[in-house]
Amino acid sequence: MRAASRNGSDGFTLVEVLLTLLIMAGIMVSVTQILSAARTSRDEIHNIQERQLAGPAILARIEQDLRSMLVYDRDPRQALRVQNRVLSGFDADTIDFVSTVDSTLPFREQPSDPFRRADVNEVGYCLKQRPDSDDFLELYRREGFGVDEEPFQGGRYAILSDRVKGFNVEIYDADGPEAEPVEEWTESADQEYVGIPVRIEIQLTLELAPRLLREQLVADTRTITYERIFRFPESLRKSTAVQPKPVIPTVQAAADPTQAAGNAGSGGGKPDPDGDEDELQPPEDEAEDPFGG
Repeated sequence: MRAASRNGSDGFTLVEVLLTLLIMAGIMVSVTQILSAARTSRDEIHNIQERQLAGPAILARIEQDLRSMLVYDRDPRQALRVQNRVLSGFDADTIDFVSTVDSTLPFREQPSDPFRRADVNEVGYCLKQRPDSDDFLELYRREGFGVDEEPFQGGRYAILSDRVKGFNVEIYDADGPEAEPVEEWTESADQEYVGIPVRIEIQLTLELAPRLLREQLVADTRTITYERIFRFPESLRKSTAVQPKPVIPTVQAAADPTQAAGNAGSGGGKPDPDGDEDELQPPEDEAEDPFGG
């Protein structure tokens, strides 16, 4: 039993205080290690999800737009445009077309008007230089409400990723392993390649974003290139060669019933083949009897 002090109150010795502090320090170290392991697991899960979702989600959005490409009653030169571009040493190709996918960006002409969505829209994908970094590009999806005379220009832009290190679009006018990609697919008058190609191959290179500012990056493990091949059906490509033109059919006017009744009352004779409208030939059943009947 601890002896009572002269003033009648109990106290702690220096050894007891140091032992308590040592125990608390061990508990804090264990908690810190657990939190550090949990943070590392969280970052690994985040990187795995980003690998599985970031690139494939962007390519799935592009594929959905391409599968809904509109070519009916359109100039083949304005069906598709692909331009070869380079920004800061990275591939930064652009692709533009008209799609029947419902618009994702609501539109209204006046602030007081209700939002509207179009069934047919101008769609494009392009890249811009990232303002705060020369190591990355920004990938945007362009969407124009409806279709106008310049389907490859205008519209609004929605950012898809700000850590892009390459966006390469290759167009093939022929099929097979020996087919060579076409440099560009534009709407210019002297361009040989217009309409719909056989297939399009897209390569998207992204760098995974770090979860912490001081996290060390390993380029080989954090830069991933996603690839997707879009093959167009032959019927769609042939539809641009033979363009159907929607027209309003011409309906012939109905015969006047009064004139028809007058012709019937005159004996039903037939007009004179010599062109004399006043003289009518008798009908065949009322012709002269050759036997004198």
